[in-house]
Parts: sequence; structure tokens; C-alpha cells
Amino acid sequence: MSNEPAQNRLFVIAAPSGAGKTSLVRALMERQPELRFSVSYTTRPQRPGEQDGQHYHFVTREEFARMRAAGAFLEHAQVFDNCYGTARSQVDSLLAAGHGVVLEIDWQGARQVQAQMPESVGIFILPPSRAELERRLRGRGTDAESVIRRRLADAATDISHWDEFDYVVVNDDFGRALDDLADVVQGRGQASRADRPELRPVAAALLS
Repeated sequence: MSNEPAQNRLFVIAAPSGAGKTSLVRALMERQPELRFSVSYTTRPQRPGEQDGQHYHFVTREEFARMRAAGAFLEHAQVFDNCYGTARSQVDSLLAAGHGVVLEIDWQGARQVQAQMPESVGIFILPPSRAELERRLRGRGTDAESVIRRRLADAATDISHWDEFDYVVVNDDFGRALDDLADVVQGRGQASRADRPELRPVAAALLS
């Protein structure tokens, strides 16, 4: 990878719930305005304050099914009762315009993208410890105990796929994690490579 700012590259960023992915991606986009965010399609209802085309492209289940059958999605998934997908045409258009493109999806979506676009760059965000992950999930103050337990179990499943990514950023200190993420996007991410030896015990502790 070159040391030039991200251009014509697709960055796929995934993480377990509570790792701080959304906050990091938001801060990354503010720091590097040349990046573009791919807006997903979804069948879930539009919430108050959300704008169609900015937060999501809101479509009916029938329209989503039609797009899926036509092969329009780079990746898609059903989460609980709703469908989500990334349009291949949108990503291709942004890349053709010279932008670096960011996808914020789960490991299953990342696997689909890698299969279709093997030149994409996979980045996984890890929390520093299980205790910190649980503290962050509880700190939201909005979820019942059963929901927190389910999120922790789901997080363990997500974390088990960390080594399928090219780079792994540990979100221990937010500022440092943001710097690490920006370095990867700018082609200077050697220190965050997923095959670095010191990462394996961190991941093992998260899964123990």
C-alpha cells in the first residue's frame, strides 16, 4: 500500500457491539473529508430524525427482494426482522470518482465483500478487554440485562472472526485508535496488521 491518501479504495470496517466502531468511523470521516460513506439500503421503518438517502435508503421488502434477485447488492444480510444491503453501483460510482469508500458492516457482510472485491481492505475494531466491553455496553443505560447478555454473546461470535481481516485496531484509547485507523486508510498501517504477534493473546483473552 502506498503512503498516499486513500483514493479508489474500499475500506470495510467491522467490530462487535460496544467496541466504538461508529464513533471511530464518524471521527475518521471528519478528519479525512475526501472519504465517502456508503449508505446502506434497509427494509426497517424510518425513525424520527432520519433522512432517506443520508442515514439509509429506506425501501420496501418487495423492492429489497427485487434488488437482491437482480444481483444489485455487494453484500446483504437479515438482522432480526429487517434486511440491510450495500448497493454495488453506489460503491463503484464513488470509487470511479476517485474517492476512498468506507463500509461499516458486520463480519458476515465483510466476507461477502471480500469475495466480490478481494482488493478491498478489511479493518476490525477490538475492545481492549471483556470487562471494558461489558462496561461500555452497560454504560449505555438503555438495555435490559437479557439484552446485555445477548450482546456480549454476540460480541464473542463477532470477535472470533478478527483474523479474517487485514488490519486490527484495538480501541483502548480513542485518540490513539483513531490515529491507527487513519494510518491504515492512508497506507501507513503496518503497526496495525492483523498478523502482528502481540494481537493473538489480546484476542484470546477476549474470547476466554
